[in-house]
Amino acid sequence: MSNIDAIKKFLIDEFLPDVSASELDVDHDLLADGLIDSLGVLKLIAWIEERFALTVTDTELDPDNFRSISAIDAFVEDSRKPTAAGA
Repeated sequence: MSNIDAIKKFLIDEFLPDVSASELDVDHDLLADGLIDSLGVLKLIAWIEERFALTVTDTELDPDNFRSISAIDAFVEDSRKPTAAGA
């Protein structure tokens, strides 16, 4: 399962039970439309940390990282890249 598919499945299961995966566009603004509120973002972050074995730091808590499925996917991919200090 791709990251996009996993993210879509989580969002639909947790927040959008009446929406199909094909109806949920990867660039849809989940925050502006109120599909996910601030508590939902915290739940999403906890899931991201568990599902992708990442730690989301305070500096990464930018709402733009969690605004859409494509933004979440990009955040996960960027978080997996080795840093200059870690390489």
